[in-house]
Amino acid sequence: MTSLRIIWLALFLVLIPRHAIASEGQNLAREANDIMQNRCMVCHGCYDAPCQLKLEADEGLRRGASKELVYDGARLTPSNMTRLFDDALSEAQWRDKGFYPVLDKEDPKSGTLYRMLQLKQAHPLATEGPIPDGFDFSLYRDQQCVKPGEFDAYASKFPLWGMPYGFPGLNPEEHEVMTSWLEQGAHRVAKPLLSNNLREQIAAWETFLNASDNKSRLMARYVYEHLFLASLYLVDDEEITWFRLVRSTTPPGRNLGLIATRRPYDSPGVGTFYYRLQRMEVTPLDKIHMPYRFDSERLDWYRSLFIDPDYAVTALPDYTPEVAANPFRSFQAIPVNSRYRFLLEEAQFTIMNFIKGPVCRGQIALNVIEDHFWVMFASPESDDPDSDEAFLAAETDNLRLPIVRTGTPIDLFYWRRYAKSHAAFQQAKADYLVKEMDRSDRTMNMDSIWLGDGKNPNAALTIFRHFDTASVVKGFVGGEPKTAWVIGYSLLERIHYLLVAGFDVYGPVSHQLESRLYMDFLRMEGEFNFLMFMPPAVRQELRDYWYRDARPSAAKHMFTSSDAMTRDNDIVYKTDDPKQEFLFAMQDRIHGASAANYDYRLGVSEDSVKAFAAMEQQIGAHNSYLPQVSFVNVVGEDSDEVFTLLRNSGYSNIAQLFKEEDRRLPDEDSVTVVKGFLGAYPNYFFQVNSSEVGAFVKQVGTLGSDSDYVALTKRYGVPRNAAWFWRISDKFHQRYKEQQPIESGLFDYNRYSGR
Repeated sequence: MTSLRIIWLALFLVLIPRHAIASEGQNLAREANDIMQNRCMVCHGCYDAPCQLKLEADEGLRRGASKELVYDGARLTPSNMTRLFDDALSEAQWRDKGFYPVLDKEDPKSGTLYRMLQLKQAHPLATEGPIPDGFDFSLYRDQQCVKPGEFDAYASKFPLWGMPYGFPGLNPEEHEVMTSWLEQGAHRVAKPLLSNNLREQIAAWETFLNASDNKSRLMARYVYEHLFLASLYLVDDEEITWFRLVRSTTPPGRNLGLIATRRPYDSPGVGTFYYRLQRMEVTPLDKIHMPYRFDSERLDWYRSLFIDPDYAVTALPDYTPEVAANPFRSFQAIPVNSRYRFLLEEAQFTIMNFIKGPVCRGQIALNVIEDHFWVMFASPESDDPDSDEAFLAAETDNLRLPIVRTGTPIDLFYWRRYAKSHAAFQQAKADYLVKEMDRSDRTMNMDSIWLGDGKNPNAALTIFRHFDTASVVKGFVGGEPKTAWVIGYSLLERIHYLLVAGFDVYGPVSHQLESRLYMDFLRMEGEFNFLMFMPPAVRQELRDYWYRDARPSAAKHMFTSSDAMTRDNDIVYKTDDPKQEFLFAMQDRIHGASAANYDYRLGVSEDSVKAFAAMEQQIGAHNSYLPQVSFVNVVGEDSDEVFTLLRNSGYSNIAQLFKEEDRRLPDEDSVTVVKGFLGAYPNYFFQVNSSEVGAFVKQVGTLGSDSDYVALTKRYGVPRNAAWFWRISDKFHQRYKEQQPIESGLFDYNRYSGR
């Protein structure tokens, strides 16, 4: 008995230290992970992370870095795909793809990450005065991408280029945590086990999405092709766990056999496959974070939307490009109303897929839209060709979208075919509208706009373009926009398949040009849908204003010469400004359109309201000196407010691909002020005492040169090298998370000004 007691005591003494050590190691790993997110991931999160070192998950750190660029405007053929979690699943596979380690398992102090941190400590940035010469903060700067054997030469040539690059270094406590963690092997943070509740939710979803009947299989394919980028979240006891929807060679209950294809509608390459929920242990980055709720209520709604209606699916569509890239052909069996309702229910998410998504540098894709405009949707109950089952079935071939055929510039020769097909569809749509307008019982009025069913805040959206990025939010935000869109089912579907499901970040320049050119058509269609709610006498006038100085070929559209442009609607206007009257009427009628959560006039100090109201009214070239997106912290003795300033750049037209600067009209630049945060890429932070907010706005109104802007930043700005930069960054991230706990993500500082 005594011997057994001695053995148990020995085991007890041995095991306790191990548990303690493990616990201490996990605490260190969690602290290091928090530092990595808030100091490193803010520049290393999106697809254009420097040297492809993506740090939103531990897998990115283990993968390492690469000298190959994701964004290359001169690429003539598709490039090597390097999607984290998709295109390689082990360190060895990433090494085969040209990635090199930033950690050194044998000698942690020799690892690139360790040495980058040490270099910053040895050569810190001065916290006063301008950033030293030699730093390049442009998006297309030359990247060094230093391999371990190249570090000594790098440190000698660029001693100030330690990490975080161009920002203050870690404080002593943070540096100690990071170096200790790296020296001890950079252990992963243990992944908590899924609860029984979550496992049951996952099982319910995977059972539902993998039912064997044709109707269920077609529904699951439709859902997957629209949610493949979604940050799906399941909730258990108020805790959120993130997932994504993937295709797998293995059925539910077995380890995932991931199927990774270039596009979601590409053939899975196997006869039998399954839709699965893959757990994603990632830190949300605001630019690519698109939350979408998955719960029992959503599942029941899918069933009522896709399974309960009486229709038959006699055969499943194949995966040939001509079929798979055309949702009007592949999903023709699903009722149009079901498809449209699916897209409308989370319309912000639907639009967000092309506004956010993996396109981290989108000038070519985004210079097709204005800097600020409102979006509405055609009512599912209205007489609309976009939702007419028979009309869309007849026009299926004309609704085809550009597909990659050879992956080379030769594909551009197919462009004329797509243009002709689109013109044929537009002619058919115009004829349809004229015919409908000739009916005595046909009405087109304010009820033709979806009002959100009295409860859905997705019915009114605002889109802001920030040069080569963009944002979309619920509600009508800001003053009266220059343009507005009305989107029906077919237009919404085509936008998704053109710029989301069919868009390839790694594709050749020909693919990106085709997408941009085709989006011109879709923008014009959305604008025309809006013009149809205007009196006939002002339609052409408005359109001419939107397309000032555009080449005739760029501004030409089927509807400009259609009889539909001259047909009246059933709206009685009471003012001589029908555009403003209609938009503001919709702002009152559509559920959630008031966007109270962004209204800076609510819940803030009177001084801030007065000052920012004056700023919004001051349209002119002085605004052109402001960054695209600025966060302003107004601090008083008893107040601490955060606002976003969004510069809306004026253009004579956006109908041309190149020479954007030639069409700039700085005198038409305006600023939209919102309460809280809007924009994934802040260009600058300002801190203003509440007693000086009026003076700040007044100084903005006098900007007339770069030196004037420098004077503004010296008085109110937070430069990259400010000693308190990380303190205000942490404050903003915490505040954003408090305001929007599900939607928020880390901001990306790759566009933060170096001035």
